[in-house]
Amino acid sequence: MNNTLDTIMNHRSIRKFKDEKLTKEQIHTIVKAAQQASTSSYIMAYTIVGITDEDIKMKLSEVSGQPYVKDNGHLFVFCADLNRINQQATSELQEKMQASIESTEKFIVATVDTALAAQNAVIAAESMGLGVCYLGSLRNNISRVNDILELPEHVIPLFGLALGYPDEQPEKKPRLPLDVVYHENTYANDEQQRSKINDFDQQLKEYYKNRKTNTRIDTWSEQMIRKYSKTIRMDVTQFVKDKKLNKR
Repeated sequence: MNNTLDTIMNHRSIRKFKDEKLTKEQIHTIVKAAQQASTSSYIMAYTIVGITDEDIKMKLSEVSGQPYVKDNGHLFVFCADLNRINQQATSELQEKMQASIESTEKFIVATVDTALAAQNAVIAAESMGLGVCYLGSLRNNISRVNDILELPEHVIPLFGLALGYPDEQPEKKPRLPLDVVYHENTYANDEQQRSKINDFDQQLKEYYKNRKTNTRIDTWSEQMIRKYSKTIRMDVTQFVKDKKLNKR
């Protein structure tokens, strides 16, 4: 494997960072790498908000409930952004574009663009010897995050990204088997997948039982059933519509 593949294959989430801030040069390099991600129709429908104000970090940490939202080398918040297009248009043209901007299709475009940029940022950061952790927990109170960051219409905070120098080295968590996530030509039937997932459940059970910290008896299937048996963040749907996205 080459260095890029080594970086990708060795990814793990880091939740404990050394007390050392990233330099402005490092931050700008990571953002520039994010900008080189593929983007639908050259829209570049995202904004990355870098958080350097410790008070804002604390407020976001309170939303998340996770200490590494404030204790890190740098914090990004990745936002889907279709406001930038409106900024360039007259009121008449904004009205003409409204149906398109508020459509589900353009909402998907913005979320995909944002995720692609973020993953480029992650690979760049890890190639520089940094650790990262995605922060979907910022959606625990998405309206609060929106207000803290003073986001305009057509902009929503999707997730955060904590970066820094790792102060831990967690074991690499197993992934689903390749032939569960990669199907050829048509979608594999449930029976074929169930057998492979059952085997993976046993592998993951051994991983949880034998890892160095936070040992437990658990499987992927049990985790997913627990997760989707509870409704959480149900306010996000109305929040997105209130921000005039995904309405049509």
